[in-house]
Amino acid sequence: MPLNKLQVRVQQIRYEAVDIVSLLLVDPSGAELPDYAAGAHIDVHLPNGLIRQFSLCGSPTDKHSYLFGILKEDPGTGGSKFIHENIHVGDLLEISEPKNLFKLSSRAERHLLIGGGIGITPILSMSYVLEQQKAEYILHYCSRSPEKTAFREELVDVVQHGQLCFHFDGGNPENGLDIKTELRDYVNGTHLYCCGPEGMMNAVRDFSSHWPVGTVHFEYFTQDALPTNEFDETAEDSEFQIRLASDGQVFTVPAHKSIVDVLRENGIFIETSCEDGFCGTCLTRYLEGQPDHRDEVLDDEDHEEYVLICCARSKSPELVLDL
Repeated sequence: MPLNKLQVRVQQIRYEAVDIVSLLLVDPSGAELPDYAAGAHIDVHLPNGLIRQFSLCGSPTDKHSYLFGILKEDPGTGGSKFIHENIHVGDLLEISEPKNLFKLSSRAERHLLIGGGIGITPILSMSYVLEQQKAEYILHYCSRSPEKTAFREELVDVVQHGQLCFHFDGGNPENGLDIKTELRDYVNGTHLYCCGPEGMMNAVRDFSSHWPVGTVHFEYFTQDALPTNEFDETAEDSEFQIRLASDGQVFTVPAHKSIVDVLRENGIFIETSCEDGFCGTCLTRYLEGQPDHRDEVLDDEDHEEYVLICCARSKSPELVLDL
């Protein structure tokens, strides 16, 4: 089901590192905010009409606030620059409820965390949880320099039972974490979690290709960082039907239109942001049918329950959506 929107107040804006600030959001009335698990992110609806996704980096045990970090990207696409220059303490913002495409695996016996730059944000939240669980883990934090390393003091304070390694490369990845060596030998029961810039994500993906299926997890901030979809883009799409579980309405999705297109044409508003299958804004539960998943952000477990309806199609004649 589509997630509800929340109105929150900016309680704190704090400098974290060069070009990085954090925002602390609270309910205006002081009420508790919806629960979330480590790795979750929110959609932030900015006053200029942009919608941007940010990973929550606080402790999930904090029921009264959401914390996230923003790197000012220049030129970027305008969202981070707008926040840095126009959002102030006391402002009201509209956000989505948290959603999670980057969960800690309950099957893991040990965890290997790799965060690069602002990609440390979901990893920081994971470190809080793993510390509370006294789980076995190693955290590698890669950045250009200490001055550009956000939440460094928090991590030093948090990581006690795990192992924390900082890697400052001065702008040359060859001087940073030796990803190839780190990922060469797979240890049974280990799960890998990675979030960071495109180059680092590509290297981690390449050098972990021999790891068992389902043990490597990525969080993508941009579409450019996504791997190429494996489906045959030269094949012609077939039409299929979708049925809404709430009222039984049935609509035909032709080959040249998406599920979102068809729903909107029939007066059903579906909120989207990227419409390319990486942000998760259109995450929808399906109840029957066999989706043709065309995203790269949901893992196998997510695919058993959810579909991104901006890009997915259906292998079965009908797909029943929890709408």
